[in-house]
Amino acid sequence: MLDHIGQIPARAATEFGDKEALVFEGRSFTFSDLNGLVERAAGGLDSLGIGPGDVVTLYASNSWEWVVSYFAITRIGAVINPVNTMLTPAEIEYVVQDCGARAIITSADKAAAILGVKNTSNVASILSFGEAPEGAVSFDALLAADLPPPGPVDVAPEALSTIGYTSGTTGHPKGAMQSHKAVIFNGAMTSQMHMRGPDDVVVSALPCPHVYGNVLMTGMMMLGTKLVLHRLFDPVAVMDDIAAHRATIFDGVPTMYMFMLNSPAFAEADLGSLKRCYVGGQTMPVATMQAVEAGFGVPLYELWGMTEIAGLGATHPLYGTNKHGSIGCAIPYCELRMADVDDAAVTVPRGEVGELMVRGPIVMMGYFGDEAKTRETLEPDGWLHSGDLGTMDEDGCVYIVDRKKDMILTGGYNVYPAEIERVLAAHPDVALAAVGKQMDEMRGEIAKAYIVLKDGANSSEQDMIDFCRKSLAAYKCPRLVQFVDDVPKTSTGKIMRRELHTLDGEAQ
Repeated sequence: MLDHIGQIPARAATEFGDKEALVFEGRSFTFSDLNGLVERAAGGLDSLGIGPGDVVTLYASNSWEWVVSYFAITRIGAVINPVNTMLTPAEIEYVVQDCGARAIITSADKAAAILGVKNTSNVASILSFGEAPEGAVSFDALLAADLPPPGPVDVAPEALSTIGYTSGTTGHPKGAMQSHKAVIFNGAMTSQMHMRGPDDVVVSALPCPHVYGNVLMTGMMMLGTKLVLHRLFDPVAVMDDIAAHRATIFDGVPTMYMFMLNSPAFAEADLGSLKRCYVGGQTMPVATMQAVEAGFGVPLYELWGMTEIAGLGATHPLYGTNKHGSIGCAIPYCELRMADVDDAAVTVPRGEVGELMVRGPIVMMGYFGDEAKTRETLEPDGWLHSGDLGTMDEDGCVYIVDRKKDMILTGGYNVYPAEIERVLAAHPDVALAAVGKQMDEMRGEIAKAYIVLKDGANSSEQDMIDFCRKSLAAYKCPRLVQFVDDVPKTSTGKIMRRELHTLDGEAQ
């Protein structure tokens, strides 16, 4: 196995050469093409003084430049900080300050809004795809300069490769640290379970910063799979590319499948090349899975993962029983178990509900700069708390039944109530804010804010949503707002989020 991520492009060029690797918005790249671009980008980053151990934030939508930047960062021994493109400039500022990023690579539509970050952080350079605004470095110009990259770097497999931020239960995100070994291992074992290889063509609109999308990208480079990448999800465009490229695999979150099934174009779509489909990001009802299989004419396999394990932790093997309603079994060399919710050292019997825990080479190194949260999440013997509750059957397959914490999973993204509450509390009309979740047919779950206004205040529901949008990514903002006189609390004054639904429909 490779020692570090930065070695992947050169190995891919040697093994797969002129085979088509990546297609993006009509442009095609071979494995040799990608390696050449990575080398040039690495030379450009080196010329800016970025080197081994430096953190580089990658803040852009899916693109060929994103893929090249990702591997170029590791090619010079630097650390990748991939962030969700939906984050606001204020959220980006927090992340780069927290991880000490030395540079940000972004797109032209994002660059101007974050230029000020250089004045409040360690960021020395902001690189922009496309047309770079004044104060930013042109990524295209760096490639055109064709500067020589540094010699091969010596990076241990256990060294830090990635700091991936996940929403924080205390109102701020936490940076999960992943080793090179964890990322490479997850990509390889996912491909092993799914039997992905050089004969496969994958169509995906999953965000590259998300671990699911990242696994597909690294799998492409390591196993010779062709990846047809979309900037954003559009059901008609995805179905057209499945037909045009004779795709064998489609990966998506549940809402993508629902939009495709509901599209007027679905009846005429040519999906005959598909051999299998995969779904992750949130659990999908069995009835919906059956509808997808009937419509697409191929098996649909569920999988499960999280930022803290660099991708997948469980899925179904291609040549095994596909159990609808289950996320599958542990990927090779890793372990899953269901722990007693009050004593993580105790494993509950098969069939009983417990917290899903995972152990193996995919588990994170810890949370960047946060030893307390690391100790809460990682046991001394290496078992990681997932926060998900479920059961395990006699075959080792896991069925998720609930979430231990109050996390809201909306459209495949994690949203934590405390983060929204922290923003709402800053509104001058708000006396108290509590956020709960509600089921939603398209997004799985949505956030609902229950707000107690200060005396004499007269803000509207839309005022609260608009206020949140100034500080939070769109997917984090509450979709519903209800004004109430009070919220359920414990005897110590702690808000009982799981009881918030009892207020639904009450007038203030």
